[in-house]
Amino acid sequence: MADDRVIVGALGGAFGVQGEVRLKSFCADPAAIADYVPLFSEDGRSFDQVVITGQLKNAFSARVSGIVTKEDADALRNLTLYADRNAMPPADDDEYYYADLIGLPVLDAGGTTLGTVKTVMDHGAGDLLEITLPGSSETVLLPFTQAAVPTVDLAAGKIVADPPEGLFPDS
Repeated sequence: MADDRVIVGALGGAFGVQGEVRLKSFCADPAAIADYVPLFSEDGRSFDQVVITGQLKNAFSARVSGIVTKEDADALRNLTLYADRNAMPPADDDEYYYADLIGLPVLDAGGTTLGTVKTVMDHGAGDLLEITLPGSSETVLLPFTQAAVPTVDLAAGKIVADPPEGLFPDS
């Protein structure tokens, strides 16, 4: 996905038989996802209209342009949605868009490179940074907390971590 887009949600398949979808929002204000249209998918589709029709557990029911049948909605199950970065509000201090963190080097307090951020995961109990180890395809999951990641310096293009002992090889 282009660097000028930010992940904002995902479609979870059909909700009912009238073309409504389950819409999971990753936005700080979940309902704001409808404000960031058009939304885009990795396969090049765009959705010019999103109307939230109801609240579900951990999601919304919604009508999305171009989806009119249950089969249309089911075909889009697990489709990730992106919005143009310029449609998004600026991040507050100590807040980051996941897209800004991916690819950043992660250093320890002494300046030793621990790896590179591969992805940011949010499973509900707190964010995790998946870090690819230098010269390897192996990854380590680092809690994205103030204690484990005291410094994120987007201007300098780096993250300084204080990982729990033994989390990284040779640490």
